[in-house]
Amino acid sequence: MTKEIKAVLFDLDGTIVDTNELIIQSFLHALKGTVSEDFGREHIIPSMGLPLSDQLRLFSGLEDVTALTQSYREYNYLKHDEMVVLFPGVAEVVRRLKAQGIRMGVVTTKMRPTTERALRMFGLFEHMDIIITLDDVQHAKPHPEPVQKAMEAIGAEPVHTAMVGDSTVDMESAIRAGAMPIGVAWSLKGQAVLEEAGAALVIHRMEELLTLCGIEGAEA
Repeated sequence: MTKEIKAVLFDLDGTIVDTNELIIQSFLHALKGTVSEDFGREHIIPSMGLPLSDQLRLFSGLEDVTALTQSYREYNYLKHDEMVVLFPGVAEVVRRLKAQGIRMGVVTTKMRPTTERALRMFGLFEHMDIIITLDDVQHAKPHPEPVQKAMEAIGAEPVHTAMVGDSTVDMESAIRAGAMPIGVAWSLKGQAVLEEAGAALVIHRMEELLTLCGIEGAEA
């Protein structure tokens, strides 16, 4: 872990913004009557991080998930502001990284409108140098394209870039793009899953990123 980190890319859901329960409830709402009655959160969590359409096809067994997608998004939009919160330390860490000249971005499998909504809601939007959403790529994570595109946009070298995420697709995308894969211990998937996926480091507090980026007084 001796490489100097000059850029930090964040996944959104489950990494900096706690949308976990919103996502689970949105799936349960959209899939009601389509999946078996014993379908629950334990079926949803393993695939969180994949594009929505891929997850809905996986859960429903249907190829055309247009109606399910609409139902999911309507519920998600309606409940968004009351169910979404920031994870501890995010606002302060992002502010301090920005102040120290660390380039930052968000790389997510969400669509741009909902991504920007969450970032603006918590005052994070203006701190991000680049935002790469599902709308901006041909291939979503775990393909390397999203991470590569973000690094190119901010002029970051892979060897000096960290990709922070809560899912295996974040780790794989980072590794394939040449960036450092960093997992978060608050992932619903669990630390071991991220380590098995190749995480170079799993942080237990967001403040650990400050130390990783060489910022003095990081734990103050």
